[in-house]
Amino acid sequence: MNVRNANRYQRQGSVVPSDRINDCKATVIGVGAIGRNVALQLASIGIPQLQIVDFDIVEETNIVTQGYLEKNLGEKKVEATGEACRQINGELQLEIADSRFKASMDRGDIIFCCVDSMEIRELIWKAVSKDMKFFVDSRMSAETLRVLTVDSSDGFKHYPETLFPDAEAFRGACTAKSTIYCANIAAGFLVSSFTKWLRNIPNDPDVLVNLVSNEIIVAGPDEKA
Repeated sequence: MNVRNANRYQRQGSVVPSDRINDCKATVIGVGAIGRNVALQLASIGIPQLQIVDFDIVEETNIVTQGYLEKNLGEKKVEATGEACRQINGELQLEIADSRFKASMDRGDIIFCCVDSMEIRELIWKAVSKDMKFFVDSRMSAETLRVLTVDSSDGFKHYPETLFPDAEAFRGACTAKSTIYCANIAAGFLVSSFTKWLRNIPNDPDVLVNLVSNEIIVAGPDEKA
């Protein structure tokens, strides 16, 4: 690491150990509301290798809920997010996959699952669970978020129990699906879980946060959040 980079990260040195993060390649699957913010935060904390996966383009509603800019309208989300990440860290080794997630694709061993389909979550889990080192999934409605982390035997036991068919998912009003502030908080929880893993600090497998009631509920492998 050169002097410039050492100075850049000096204020986070004790919470983001450089010797561990420098060996990581992270894959962010889905760069919508949460995933875009996860990618930007990873670029900011110094992830050396980052892969982002998404097939969608930026639409008008994405400006309000996902943090894209007006100039990004009509662009591929991976291109717009990738450019933003490069502006944060010009030395970032960035890989862009403008496609749906495929079980056969090369990927990092640090997985951020930021999709909005339960069926796709199950596909991702089956594809990565045998060889990943760290996995975290996020689920969000307008002002509630859930973070599911797999970095221990408890997580491996609990996470598959949280998967269910899309038909069983709660469907709220279309005007209460996403907010930028909840997405930012969710992304912060995901990246925080990653940095705790870097420091060998145990993560709770299942955390539910309600921003309206200011409640945080933690569930274990034998509980339901």
